Amino acid sequence: MAIRAVLFDFSGTLFRLEHEALEEHGDLMRALTAPVGVADGLSPEMADAWHRRDLDRDLHRDVHVNALQAAGLDKDGEALAFYERLISAAYWRAYPDTVQALRTASEAGLLVAVVSNIGWDIRVVLTKFGVAHLVDEVVLSYEEGVIKPDPKIFLTACERLGIDPRDVLMVGDSEEADGGARAVGAKVAIVEALVTAERPTALVDSLRSHGIIPV
Repeated sequence: MAIRAVLFDFSGTLFRLEHEALEEHGDLMRALTAPVGVADGLSPEMADAWHRRDLDRDLHRDVHVNALQAAGLDKDGEALAFYERLISAAYWRAYPDTVQALRTASEAGLLVAVVSNIGWDIRVVLTKFGVAHLVDEVVLSYEEGVIKPDPKIFLTACERLGIDPRDVLMVGDSEEADGGARAVGAKVAIVEALVTAERPTALVDSLRSHGIIPV
């Protein structure tokens, strides 16, 4: 069947947490934004909560603040202030081909959704980069109470778009999380979550390889 809709992951796919003020914390940023795994230094209770952090906004904040404190940001209020940066649109960058990929899919008559495991509202980032109008649906784990790779979150996106999952391409940076879309019959394209400057065309290449952009 022809592709009629594209689902994009958010972090590491369309955008990346990347700012000069965060450069000295590179290893910590990679741990906090990795699609799988657990940040270092967490208690057993917090490590368990880490796996559920994207299901609840408050839990997302509390677990990240705990992880930041464990990483050494232990002065009064320092960890919370740092966390606020992580969920600020000002600290996110778009990949070089993000706008092109979203516009190309939209202009080709395809429906577009962003499907993300996350504990805060990424719509502020879409608005900042001027691409909100190119996205038909935003499906966030903390709003839906389900995280990728659970098939339910992909089905929710497809239902809201009014599209059969077999007519969908899921583009993401995690085989473990985004690859779950295969369970509902969708096609999947995996890109690497490199720094933005090192990954100029992966999104467009994924669309081209699935016939959305002419070769």
